[in-house]
Amino acid sequence: MNSDLNQDLDLVVGLDAGGTRTRAVLAGLGDGRPRGEGTAGPGNALTVPGPELADHLTEALARAVPQTLRGRVAAVAGGFAGAGHQGQGAGEPGRVRARTALSGALARLGISAATVEVHSDIETTFATAPGHPADGLVLVAGTGAVAARIAARVPTATSGGDGWLLGDDGSGFWIGRAAVRAALRAADGRGTPTVLARAVGRELGLPPGVLPPQAYGVADAVAWSAVPRTAYRAHLLPAVMDRPPVRLADHAPLVVRAAEEKDAVAVEILREAAHGLTETVTALAPRPGEPLVVTGGLLAPRGPLLAPLTEGLAHLGLTLTPVSDGSPGAVALARLAHRTTR
Repeated sequence: MNSDLNQDLDLVVGLDAGGTRTRAVLAGLGDGRPRGEGTAGPGNALTVPGPELADHLTEALARAVPQTLRGRVAAVAGGFAGAGHQGQGAGEPGRVRARTALSGALARLGISAATVEVHSDIETTFATAPGHPADGLVLVAGTGAVAARIAARVPTATSGGDGWLLGDDGSGFWIGRAAVRAALRAADGRGTPTVLARAVGRELGLPPGVLPPQAYGVADAVAWSAVPRTAYRAHLLPAVMDRPPVRLADHAPLVVRAAEEKDAVAVEILREAAHGLTETVTALAPRPGEPLVVTGGLLAPRGPLLAPLTEGLAHLGLTLTPVSDGSPGAVALARLAHRTTR
């Protein structure tokens, strides 16, 4: 993607800073065509400490923008998970933290763009849709989950997005937490046997001797005796509590794989997750024919919840467009900002 870098073009940078990774894309100001890209660690403006956020932004930007081209960047726009939208004002805490980290990263790399804008990830995600629409609906479902109504490229109403402690129904965190809950319930006898018990225990590094038998949750005749079940719980709880709560989202892929193997517990978790996302969109009172842009690890093209969400929303007559991430939208907003400030 770094070919054609010797062409005499003005450049812009778009950033997609999410709960799992940060992606930077270098593109032409005139045509928006990508010229380079770089990725780094998570970029949530509220959950990632400021210095660490600046480091991740610096790393992604350095990989996307060769040193010889940094003086030619005319505009930068970033979409940040955890940052409020433009309508909430420049003093919104997530926006302040994002701008501080981004300004530090740009200064560190010698990128002195005339225009630097901070957006919420929902704004850049919506702008990623073909034609870069200005009005409609957007749903982001990755580590967290939030939906918004967009008017003139600014969110006018939101649904969900209340964070791992209070909300984010149907998100990767919600699914991962449900997986651990199902494993604990299976271990103490309250829940149905499920392959998630073994999968979660292995991922958390529990001793092999406390894990359920290989076929537990697959064959009805395979039992998990009381002594290892008790030991399993004794090891599992500290392993979970020793990590940041948001790391529960790491277990979401286990649920997807278990559902593909027809594990009834995993199938039900994904069904409930899709229902939660459907409710999140429905709360915005969609109008027939409106565009709905969706993204995140669960809803990007071929995402595991894309089909059930599409089915759940079919009666509303929405035009649903899945996109991989918000970096193309960030590029589009950077180009637009440069044109409007000249």
